[in-house]
Amino acid sequence: MEPLIPDWPAPRHVQAFMTTRAGGVSTGPYAGLNLGDHTGDDPTAVARNRARLRTHLPAEPRWLTQVHGYAVCRADDPAASRSADASVARLSNVVCAVLTADCLPVLLCDLRGSVVAAAHAGWRGLAGGVLEAAVAAMGAPPQELLAWLGAAIGPQAFQVGEEVRAAFVKDLPACAQAFVPDALPGKWRADIYRLARLRLARAGVTRVYGGGLCTFADAARFYSYRRDGATGRMAAVIWREA
Repeated sequence: MEPLIPDWPAPRHVQAFMTTRAGGVSTGPYAGLNLGDHTGDDPTAVARNRARLRTHLPAEPRWLTQVHGYAVCRADDPAASRSADASVARLSNVVCAVLTADCLPVLLCDLRGSVVAAAHAGWRGLAGGVLEAAVAAMGAPPQELLAWLGAAIGPQAFQVGEEVRAAFVKDLPACAQAFVPDALPGKWRADIYRLARLRLARAGVTRVYGGGLCTFADAARFYSYRRDGATGRMAAVIWREA
């Protein structure tokens, strides 16, 4: 594995990283460390990849059934519904995790390291308020939260329609700055990192790090659904040590 380690001033007992393609056993369009069990990859290969990831973690991740929404799972509660796009944990060694392949993974913690969260933020989740929901579920003052933006599709590659721009701008007019006209009429190029920063700022979170790594542009390191169609998934994970 060659994980991306967040460059942020998190407490020492908060651990977090995002995987890349490196270090796995999957082949073909999934070549590398594919951690998605819903992609069409060989289930045995995915299981082996997840086992490799597990050696770097204190426990099995609380995997979610992601639906591009804004529900938040209480990862501390084994009985909580896993149909969600974000998870929050206060107990130690509970691993919050999200899978992505162009959508934006966002990891969060507070300055004391008392609570952590992971969010899967595609455009639907962002527009629907998944980041705001995760912040609220953490129960800490937003000004004391840190956020890290992992690798996602960059603004040069993220082409969207007018309906996507309208959904963001209607809810938060400042989001207009995150869109530039595309060469095709009625299309725009969207900056998902800027959209996330704007939504987090509205929720009171201004200590935001990361962003800028494009999954679409770097096929050697990252899976990209928009680029390849059939492809794997990377994981972003975070937990509190005991």
